[in-house]
Amino acid sequence: MGLTTEQLDDPSAEVSDSARGLWETFLEALPRVGVALVIVFLGYLLSRVLRTVLHRWLKQSKTPSFAQVMSKVAGWTVILVSVLVATAVTFPSVKPVDLLAGLGFFSVAVGFAFQDILENTLSGILLLFRQPFETGDQISVQGQDGTVEAITIRETRMKTFDGQLVLIPNRDVYKSVITVLTHYDARRLSFAVGIAYENDAALACEVVVNALEGIEGIAQSPPPEALVAQLGVSTVDIDARFWTGPRKHDTRIVLDRAIKAAKLALDEAGVEMPADIIALQATPSFRAAMQGGGEVTPAGGIRV
Repeated sequence: MGLTTEQLDDPSAEVSDSARGLWETFLEALPRVGVALVIVFLGYLLSRVLRTVLHRWLKQSKTPSFAQVMSKVAGWTVILVSVLVATAVTFPSVKPVDLLAGLGFFSVAVGFAFQDILENTLSGILLLFRQPFETGDQISVQGQDGTVEAITIRETRMKTFDGQLVLIPNRDVYKSVITVLTHYDARRLSFAVGIAYENDAALACEVVVNALEGIEGIAQSPPPEALVAQLGVSTVDIDARFWTGPRKHDTRIVLDRAIKAAKLALDEAGVEMPADIIALQATPSFRAAMQGGGEVTPAGGIRV
């Protein structure tokens, strides 16, 4: 219905007609808004159910961290789809292609604003799919050594060997060199033994091997070894090597037993383990002082 000349001349009438038009538009859109809210609510319930079911199913074949992260991602995806559907229902004039285009622009904007968060999230997902290590593994990364507690959306949680919690961003873990200490069932340890030149090196090696073979925690296959490593300045250096379990505390205990057993066996066999030999070269003033040739001054000279 068009406006009369009196209504055009009266601004209040124009405002009233605009308000009436907005109210009618709101009343027309109200059912669609209600349907959209129901869609979002159902999407939220579906995401919660999906997260729970998917988490339980993935835990049967995957790590706990993988199950937790993937179930969260699936739940967020369901919520995002429900919001897009609700938007299309509320605004019928908006086409799905327009929604996708707007979502693409929004994703680019969010990517620039939250670059670190998105990079850590993507790195965490890639780590979970690659699985270079699992929860409970002992690793060394970014100068930190410890036991992996979990891989979350943003960071890798580690408990160091001295009982501290370390949070490392997933992107740093993904880009770094990772040493997985517990990947294999056995790990080789070694320690050095220095014997005197006067002793029989072959006998000393045999004594060390016999001492290592009877220690609890040392594997017999491959067997322990004792090999001459080098001829040092003061000693003949022997490298004692053996295989044991990979976990840090266990290796420390076994290494302690091995060193003690090797020392005891060498002592009983009469093999000497001397200290470093240090050669002193006497200065002229020192020799003069030793021979009673005069008094040594504080500066190192001789006062006759």
